[in-house]
Amino acid sequence: MAARTRYAPDRGLTVRMTATMFLLGLVFVAFIAAIIGIGTAYGASSSAIVLFAVVLGGGFAIGSLFYSDKIALATAGAREVSPTDSPEAARLHGIVDRLCALADMPKPRVAIADTDMPNAFATGRNADHAVVCATMGLMRRLPDNNELEGVLAHEMSHVAHKDVQVMTVASFLAIIAALLVRIAFYGELFGGGRRGNNNQNALPIWLILMLVSVIVYAVSFLLIRLLSRYRELSADRSGALLTGQPSALKSALLKVTTDIGRIPTRDLRTAQPLNAFFFAPAMHLSGGSGLANIFSTHPSLERRLAELDKVQQQLDRGR
Repeated sequence: MAARTRYAPDRGLTVRMTATMFLLGLVFVAFIAAIIGIGTAYGASSSAIVLFAVVLGGGFAIGSLFYSDKIALATAGAREVSPTDSPEAARLHGIVDRLCALADMPKPRVAIADTDMPNAFATGRNADHAVVCATMGLMRRLPDNNELEGVLAHEMSHVAHKDVQVMTVASFLAIIAALLVRIAFYGELFGGGRRGNNNQNALPIWLILMLVSVIVYAVSFLLIRLLSRYRELSADRSGALLTGQPSALKSALLKVTTDIGRIPTRDLRTAQPLNAFFFAPAMHLSGGSGLANIFSTHPSLERRLAELDKVQQQLDRGR
């Protein structure tokens, strides 16, 4: 989904988004076909269960889209600030003003989270309802405005590319599948399931729903995490191209990642619900490969630094 700003469009992002959405669509079609097959075998009750999950999941998805900014700020314990509130607020507003002028985009609301966790995030269903937030820990560790600007340019790229909308749509199928797993679990636990009329040895409807939903959820989850990791690489690239200073973003990324490792594990776990929004994940994964990275919301530090080196080379060739 191309940005209507001066943030550089990312064809790779568009291709990967399209491919991921197409694969999710195939999974959805297969899911519906399986549900129809279950309904044919077990009657209308399974269709009613799925319809209930779709309606409930749709409500969750719409709510998370329209209230993502409020949910994220509340989770982070952040407050919106004006330029006159404090020197930190004035600094943050000044950098956001400059980035908005560079990117030709509406200014988001600005917030600060009073925590030592060095991080930042931006969210909102569109540019007119967006908020960008930095922590006190981030601003203390990045006294260089170029480094802080690189981080905020990364975050505002998510707004420009409508990433919250895209990820909400991509997550819809996983939400439905997760609900069906819970419904099926409690249905089997308390109801024992309903067997086919013509075959008393048939598997209970609840168990079949659970197995199908678990498979759909697992596939959807992996596709969404893949999209999320490339989304972060794209934000790095777009932010670095906008500011023209990939080295500043690299320096900030190294400082943030290194210092996150010194935060108490208890605090990191508390911050994990915001991992998908954060500039760097609260629980950082080292190394560029391995099973753990497949489940991560962010690419490895090594991969991000390597991609920023490519951006620097691109800028050097253009000079």
